[in-house]
Amino acid sequence: MSKIQSSQKFETKKSLGQHFLTTPTVPRWMCDAAGVTAGDTVLEIGPGTGILTREILARGARVIALEADPRAIAVLKNDFAAEITDGSLTIHHCDVRTLTLTDIPTLHHQAFKVVANIPYYLSGLLFRTMLEGDMQPQNLVFLVQKEVAKRICVAKERGEKESILSLSVKVFGEPHYIKTVSKGHFSPAPKIDSGIILIEHIQNDVFKTLSQEQFFELLHIGFGQKRKQLLGNLSKRYDKNLLTHIFSTVGLPLMVRAEDVPLQKWLELGKVLLPQT
Repeated sequence: MSKIQSSQKFETKKSLGQHFLTTPTVPRWMCDAAGVTAGDTVLEIGPGTGILTREILARGARVIALEADPRAIAVLKNDFAAEITDGSLTIHHCDVRTLTLTDIPTLHHQAFKVVANIPYYLSGLLFRTMLEGDMQPQNLVFLVQKEVAKRICVAKERGEKESILSLSVKVFGEPHYIKTVSKGHFSPAPKIDSGIILIEHIQNDVFKTLSQEQFFELLHIGFGQKRKQLLGNLSKRYDKNLLTHIFSTVGLPLMVRAEDVPLQKWLELGKVLLPQT
C-alpha cells in the first residue's frame, strides 16, 4: 500500500508534539501487540489524520478518539464520515493533559484497550492517566520515544537499572518492549527512533491495602539522590535504625541503591513503612 497523504493536509504543530505515521505498517504492529479484534473498544489518543484509526476500525473494533487539534478533527470527520455515522468512531475534542478516564462517558462500564501514537513530551503523564485511576484498560500499547520504552522494560537478568518510571508502570502491569520504529515512518521525522511498548495484565490490587500516593512518595524519596545509597535517602524521612532492621528483614543489602531494588522489595518496604488503607 502506498504512503498515506492525509498527513500533508495541514502543517504539524511542534507545540502539540505532532509526528504523524505515514505507512500502515506500524499501525498493524501496534494493533497486533494489543490483540485488537472485532468487538473491542479501543481508546486512541491523538489520532491526528487517522492512519492508526483506520487500522483499528478495519479489525472490527470501535474507536473512541481523543484529539486536541481542530484541524485534525476536521480531517477525521471528512475521511471517516460513514464510521462516525454508524457509531464505530466517536471523536472527543479535548486536552488529555486535563482529562481522566472517568470524564469519557462512552468508556464507562465496559472493557477497553488503549492504542496510541502519543507525543513524546506527554509520555509520563499519559502512562499515569491510563494506569493510575480506578478505570483501567485491559491492556495498553503506546508508541513512544525508544529510550523511554526501553527504560520501562528493564530486566534484571540483563543487568539493567530500575527508575521511578519503570517501577511506576510495573506496579500496575507487565511491560513488554515490542519493536523499534525508525524515524522514517513519521512525517515530520523525529530526531530519534521510537518504540512500541505493551502493558498487559493491568490492575491496581496492590493499592487495596497500600496508599498509592504514599507509595509513590516513597519511591521519590528513595531516588532522591541517585548516587546516594537507598538507606541514606530514606533516612531523611525515617529513623535509620528502624530502616537498618527493615532492610535486614526484607533481604536488602545496606549499601544498595534505589535503582537496584526490584518492585517486590519496594512493596515489602511500603508494607512496613507506610500506613495500611
